Amino acid sequence: MDKTFRFNSIAEFHSFCQLSGPDHPLISLIDYSKVQYPIDDTELKWIQNFYSIGLKRNVQGRFNYGQQPYDFNSGVLCFISPLQFLRLEIQPDVQVQPSGWLLLIHPDFLWNTPLAAKIKSYDFFQYAVNEALFLSEKEETTIADILKSIEKEYQSNIDRFSQELIIAQLILLLTYSERFYERQFLTRKKSSHELLEKFEMVLNEYISAGNLLSAGIPTVTSIAQKLNISPNYLSTLLRLQTQQNTQQHIQRKMIDYAKERLSTTSLSVSEIAYELGFSHSQSFSKLFKQKTNQSPMEFRAAFQ
Repeated sequence: MDKTFRFNSIAEFHSFCQLSGPDHPLISLIDYSKVQYPIDDTELKWIQNFYSIGLKRNVQGRFNYGQQPYDFNSGVLCFISPLQFLRLEIQPDVQVQPSGWLLLIHPDFLWNTPLAAKIKSYDFFQYAVNEALFLSEKEETTIADILKSIEKEYQSNIDRFSQELIIAQLILLLTYSERFYERQFLTRKKSSHELLEKFEMVLNEYISAGNLLSAGIPTVTSIAQKLNISPNYLSTLLRLQTQQNTQQHIQRKMIDYAKERLSTTSLSVSEIAYELGFSHSQSFSKLFKQKTNQSPMEFRAAFQ
């Protein structure tokens, strides 16, 4: 029987993990070594209605989003947004002692604060598990210290300053996470370069197969799926490595194809626009001029 648990509150998650009730109903820091999942099966699936930021090490099992698994054998930081589907594959033969911290934040805690809208701008809340942030020992200490500061604040006597101080600590935590993610993108140059090469290959294959005419302009999501990564992760990687986002790269590749057709064939601008999946040639001409500072006909004239 397929069973997916749903946790609407932090208290429900505490109870499921056989923990005592949270000190605060809308925010809680859990010692991950104390989490006990009460299941006999080899798989646990759930959806939660709150954010979670996990600093985990030696997790007994594999976490998944969809078909993407990741083994947490070393210290990593991962981010989960509300309503994401999670699956944990239990490995009963693996005996390890998990450790780390799990910060749970209900969206209601962010209401009427600067973070209520801003939290949606952090791309890493939409990354897949295998795109988690690998921390150095120093970075791990920095994150752990902030987590403990948040816990200390909500465990103190709540007053009118409490929420503001916790929100400030959360913003600090997320800002450090952005910094550390940029470091990871830049230090893992080999894997980043290989991913960029695959991205170019997927785009080239899509265009050469005539898919622009039959299926239209590829979406960021469709390209990311072929690369087995999340759209947000792909966009961040491209932005950091090339100063362009995924959509800009797709447009660049289409313009390159258009240039090739304009310079080597006698097809009309309308026919080329149609090949590229544009319903109206005016839209194609506008994009072409925006990217090249020339109209399609001005570009063609240079080759005649």
